[in-house]
Amino acid sequence: MHGRVKVKSTAQQEEEKRKERENKLKVFVSARDAVLKKRSAGEYDEEALLLTQQLLSANPDFATLWNFRREVLLLLETLREKDEVQKLYESELHFIEACLKVNPKSYGSWHHRTWVTSRLPQHDWTRELGLCDRCLSLDERNFHCWDYRRMVVKASGVSVEQELQFTDRLIGSNFSNYSSWHYRSTLLPQLHPEPVSDSTSNTSPSPTASPQTHSHRVCEVQLLKEYELAHNAFFTDPNDQSAWFYYRWLLGRAERDEMISCVYVSREGERVTVAFSKPVHAASVGLMLVLDGQPQQVEWRSTHPRFHHSPVWLCDLPPGSISDLNNEHNLTVHWTLKHTHRDCALYTGCVESWCRDSATDQELFRSELSIEKSSVLQAELQSCNQLLELEPQNKWCLLTIILLMRALDPLGHEKETLVHFQTLKEVDPMRSSYYSDLCSKFLIENTILKMEYAEVRVFSLSSKNLTILCHLDQLLLVTHINLSSNQLARLPHQFSMLRCLEVLEADDNVIESLEGLYQLPKLEDVSLKNNKISKLSDLEPLVSCPKLTKLDLRGNPVSTTANVQSELAELLPLVTSLSL
Repeated sequence: MHGRVKVKSTAQQEEEKRKERENKLKVFVSARDAVLKKRSAGEYDEEALLLTQQLLSANPDFATLWNFRREVLLLLETLREKDEVQKLYESELHFIEACLKVNPKSYGSWHHRTWVTSRLPQHDWTRELGLCDRCLSLDERNFHCWDYRRMVVKASGVSVEQELQFTDRLIGSNFSNYSSWHYRSTLLPQLHPEPVSDSTSNTSPSPTASPQTHSHRVCEVQLLKEYELAHNAFFTDPNDQSAWFYYRWLLGRAERDEMISCVYVSREGERVTVAFSKPVHAASVGLMLVLDGQPQQVEWRSTHPRFHHSPVWLCDLPPGSISDLNNEHNLTVHWTLKHTHRDCALYTGCVESWCRDSATDQELFRSELSIEKSSVLQAELQSCNQLLELEPQNKWCLLTIILLMRALDPLGHEKETLVHFQTLKEVDPMRSSYYSDLCSKFLIENTILKMEYAEVRVFSLSSKNLTILCHLDQLLLVTHINLSSNQLARLPHQFSMLRCLEVLEADDNVIESLEGLYQLPKLEDVSLKNNKISKLSDLEPLVSCPKLTKLDLRGNPVSTTANVQSELAELLPLVTSLSL
């Protein structure tokens, strides 16, 4: 036993630690009270700086103390010469650096350093960039440091080229540096933008330019280099998500143009419905309706009260404007903000009319993956398939293959896509619901494309295991929908965009909510057999559908409640065919 240090009991250690914490707390509280007393008394002096320094050195996340310290510094700044102010703030920078060693992610410390930098008469940006490099070497995802670094880069005029080289260095040392990949994605569109025919500017871009520039695509030559960089990363570590996310960003540069995609006019109700390629706010984008050469004073509204931004807007024309079947009318919707318009003719004897472009898959759904040359995307698909052979259960590789297939030929690759989704659910069961939703989204897109090519107004997606509904704004003209035998739990608010819907079949789901069946002017027949509708209040949205005459609720819990038939007759008096 000789020479061995006696180990204290756990109880002894805990008691000594407790006493030590109590003593430290007493000292801290005493110093804090003294600081707050000085602030209340308006004593902005050197002693206040000393006291706050002692406290912040122990706890740099005390925001009130940083605020008091700034008040003191501002006063001292007015009392000293420029050289002394420089020394005062340089000393403050050294103190903040010491606080960052205590907590490198201290909100207060980084905010105070930004403030001090703004007050310095003369800056040493090299020192600040060096500090950021040291902090990022300790924690490459320290977003406080990244934010501060962007401020320093902007203020010091560091070029985009230099910043891109900075990301090269960080990614080269660690492929898992997600922050560097993300920063790279903000730089490339500025340094290597896709050529624009009407672009005449030769101005060198800034690494902190407005986010609007990030929507621009990267030129193809640089894209090929970036593909290779991403390949090196995920072939090195296929399970690291950083490079895969960046790779998906590279593939997702295209965006759908903002446009009026459809104008629909109906004599019944004398209503005009306008669909846009993206959600807009009708009041702020400047819509103007012209009927037979005369501007109309109309009030635009969304299809549901919850929508303030929506891809579908409608308005009612003055009574008698278009109700006469014997008259022909020409209607134009002007989108003044975008300097565009769309015409629609309502011919004699027609009760409705619409004007829209025949949309292709590229216009509708390929905006999530860029439409590069087919050979380039095919080569990328081949590379990912090679990796999948080596890593058959790699979820990132499987998901990327699905996205590439959709970019190349969504209908042609549908069967393979479904197989890959099933594999994804097996290898990554925690995200099974996400994959089910994404698969539902892609199936809906494919069905819309098939409907477009067939030029029909019937939408059928029964027995597809759908878990969500999306792209409902694309179904504005659909008259008949079959969603039976899926896993849908609700008909969302967006369902109210189906302004021409007459028949809805949604049997054998798990639907509990009908919130989207709101003011559908043409809905006549609704079949909801074998769902989860349990209360009469769940059916209240149907009250707003003026033409509903047929309703089938067999197999729902609500159908077994007492007096349900009489209560439903009172709730929905226009329904003449009710099945319970």
